[in-house]
Amino acid sequence: MNLPARITVITPSYNQGKFIERAIQSVLTQTVEGMEYLVIDGGSTDATVEILKQHGDHFFWVSEPDRGHADAINKGVIRSTAPIIGWLNSDDVYYPGALAMVLEFFATHPEVDVVYGDANHINEVDAFIEKYPTEPWNWERLLETCFISQPAAFIRRRVFDQYGLIDGRAAPSIDYEFWIRLGKSGARFEYLPKLLAATRLHAEAFTVGSRIACHRANNCFLREKLGKVPDRWLFNYAHAVAEDKGFRRGNPFRFALVVTLVSLYAALRWNHSISGNMIRTTWGWIYGNALRTILGKLIQ
Repeated sequence: MNLPARITVITPSYNQGKFIERAIQSVLTQTVEGMEYLVIDGGSTDATVEILKQHGDHFFWVSEPDRGHADAINKGVIRSTAPIIGWLNSDDVYYPGALAMVLEFFATHPEVDVVYGDANHINEVDAFIEKYPTEPWNWERLLETCFISQPAAFIRRRVFDQYGLIDGRAAPSIDYEFWIRLGKSGARFEYLPKLLAATRLHAEAFTVGSRIACHRANNCFLREKLGKVPDRWLFNYAHAVAEDKGFRRGNPFRFALVVTLVSLYAALRWNHSISGNMIRTTWGWIYGNALRTILGKLIQ
């Protein structure tokens, strides 16, 4: 007799045939009973479908056109049956024992809505690049930086029932929007200091262009949900724009000037005002870099 599912893993997929086999194996080799695995593919045209066919009855999968990443995740959530849900992108992986640790934590902490653990960044051949900068839960800190690595986060079904599904309008920052929405609404987060997952950095996944798109999305939903965008996110956006336009830190005064101008523009665009903190910070950048440039020329 099949046991009821205790945890559902959803893999949204689209044209990641180069990596999806490793994602699948990292799920299927988890040592937990009552696991439900759903792969929701958006109609891939590469090797993905052939790989899915090879696994036969090991899990549910479907390949059909969808409205993007968030839509695929939401299809999986709606179809899922377990009280605990995680989603693993088709180019990411779980580490051995991850799901067992998550289930044990939830079993002993019934009040917790979301648990998240540590994660690594890996490259195309699974080699370690760096640790993801995970931090213990702090709402004020979350407003400044996304310290939750999405593949290392797991959510109770009641969270989706109460606070809604993934918002595709926040693409490509759908996970950060979800954490902000839940945190603002009072959902209970807890940090589990265990290595659970790895997120893959590769050419298709991370470019300067996508950085700017992420920052724009962040600024839009932070303005909507908080009434204003924290200065730190406006500064991050300005740095991404400056680098995209070819300005480099090798010319520190010029770089500081461009970042300052873009920061002021971003503050007016999203917040309709410029904070005193932004004025003090940007003035410090310009004054400090101008002084260093002048002194550098004097002592040459």
